[in-house]
Amino acid sequence: MTGIGSSLIAPFISLYVDSLADLSKSELSLWSGSIFASNFLMMAIVSPLWGRLADKYGRKPMLLRAAAGMAITIFLMGFVTAPWQLLALRLLMGLFSGFTSNSIALMAISTPKEKSGVVMSTLSTGNVAGTLIGPLVGGLVVTFAGYRATFWITGVVMAFVFLLAWRFVREHFTKTDAKVKVGGLKDVLTRVQHPAMIWSMLLTTLVVLMTNQSIAPVLTLFIREITPNTLNVNVMSGIIASAPGIVTLIMAPLLGRLGDRIGQQRILGVGLLVSLVIFILTIFVKDVWLLLVLRLLIGVSDAAIIPSVQAILAKNAPADVTGRIFSYNQSAQSIGAVAGPVIGSAVAAVFDYRFVFLAAAIFVVINLFNYRQTTKKV
Repeated sequence: MTGIGSSLIAPFISLYVDSLADLSKSELSLWSGSIFASNFLMMAIVSPLWGRLADKYGRKPMLLRAAAGMAITIFLMGFVTAPWQLLALRLLMGLFSGFTSNSIALMAISTPKEKSGVVMSTLSTGNVAGTLIGPLVGGLVVTFAGYRATFWITGVVMAFVFLLAWRFVREHFTKTDAKVKVGGLKDVLTRVQHPAMIWSMLLTTLVVLMTNQSIAPVLTLFIREITPNTLNVNVMSGIIASAPGIVTLIMAPLLGRLGDRIGQQRILGVGLLVSLVIFILTIFVKDVWLLLVLRLLIGVSDAAIIPSVQAILAKNAPADVTGRIFSYNQSAQSIGAVAGPVIGSAVAAVFDYRFVFLAAAIFVVINLFNYRQTTKKV
């Protein structure tokens, strides 16, 4: 349901911004990028605080806080009349972030280390199922009820998330020994066996999110540019935005089980290589149906990369600092998600939408270099 909540609105934010004001192509790209980035900027700042509180008081209170905050802020987005108001609410939404990172931390603590791969990939499958359903539903809602109704429906969905977490989530929480003082990231890393692996996974997460989010603000606009007049842009955008989820939904559990047998590091490496090839091919796309095929294929890399990173972190994280490690991973995601839309929007404004996919390919090369260096050390 959280996946639905995030994906129901994300593909249409650029078009929503375009409906709020008369903007040029460059202004629209920059506003869209800033609004995408604002949420993640705030998440990057507050995630370590929420992680520290989760380790101190438990993960369930953090789940309730995040769900309630997102329900209210997203519902209010349906009433904005100017881009700056949407920007302000996205910042406020980021302040209440942390549902996904705390649910991952809760599952990591509750799961035997040798089963981390399949459990993390199953949890990712739930999120992917939501991101698959969200754009499809969102495309229909936008077509028949308008952009504002999409935000109102998303707010109601997140309210149900709050109720379900409050009623059904159970956590057997044990407070950390008061004599054990663990401070920031440096102190947390002294408690893990392979600090280099933690650093590498944080960097991998940062660059992966930078890659994905650099595309997000311009994907719908790119689809509008290459879509024939005979097709509905809103519906087509919803289909293409949800396309990676179709493959990820199928592949994530399979790759999770395979990773538990042969190692998540190998699955991660293959996922990075696949994404590099697909981003290079996307640069030359001129047909909307070919774009759909390539976005389906990117689901293979999505199924390999993020669940593998989460499983590697889970296997290397002591229980009393798991919340903080996954909150740092959330911050890494947020930093990448802040930089990505800004870079993608700037590239699109200065050059063209296609150059954004070239930038994404460069980011993947950086990740492959990081991966190679770490596998040599560990």
